[in-house]
Amino acid sequence: MKSTRREVTRRSAVTAGLGAGVLGASALAMTEAMAMPVPERTVQYGSTGPAVENLQHRLNYLGYWCGKPDGRYGHVTQQAVWAVQKTAGLRRDSVVDPATWNALRAGIKPRPKTTSGTAIEVNIGKQILMVVSNGALLYTLNTSTGSGGRYYSGGAWKTARTPTGSYSIYYRWSNGWQTGSLGSMWRPTYWRGDFAIHGSQSIPPYPASHGCCRVSTAAQDMLWAGGWVNMGRKVWLY
Repeated sequence: MKSTRREVTRRSAVTAGLGAGVLGASALAMTEAMAMPVPERTVQYGSTGPAVENLQHRLNYLGYWCGKPDGRYGHVTQQAVWAVQKTAGLRRDSVVDPATWNALRAGIKPRPKTTSGTAIEVNIGKQILMVVSNGALLYTLNTSTGSGGRYYSGGAWKTARTPTGSYSIYYRWSNGWQTGSLGSMWRPTYWRGDFAIHGSQSIPPYPASHGCCRVSTAAQDMLWAGGWVNMGRKVWLY
């Protein structure tokens, strides 16, 4: 650990000598975090401080969107950490321990199937949602899809499954929460029948929905703002 910190310190000093006048201290710190984060103390939901901010910069750099880094480990950061842990095949506990730090240092990312064009991909097995732009992975989000359980709706018993296949967004609800018989959805974007990508206040790291793809409300706002869930957008689930 000490050796690694000495190496990072030397690299930081060289970088500062070359670019401090242009980038400034904060930009250099962010560049360092993106290039190779220093192994930090274990952090978890509720943690604060430089280690959390370092984590947030690294998450964003790798495409595990967590909003603007603020040094506070909250809900949105937890969602991003779950996405990393799912991708790396780690325990989905949202605790950033040495194994999770190592995955971040290694730059582990999922491999989408879309090789050209722009699409939303949902890997149901890994429970992650990917935004692919012009064939390149842009974002990886935690998602929760159909639980596989039974539920009663519309006068019949149904199974909570998320359909696989390729679809397109055909309808969007822009005015905040849409409430129906099965609960409330934040700005849902529908890709087949009643199935949608939507924001939720409950996005656990395991399948828990009636069949929709849940993401955080903040992530859904980001998807809307970036035009990633526009009408006609391809949604590929497998």
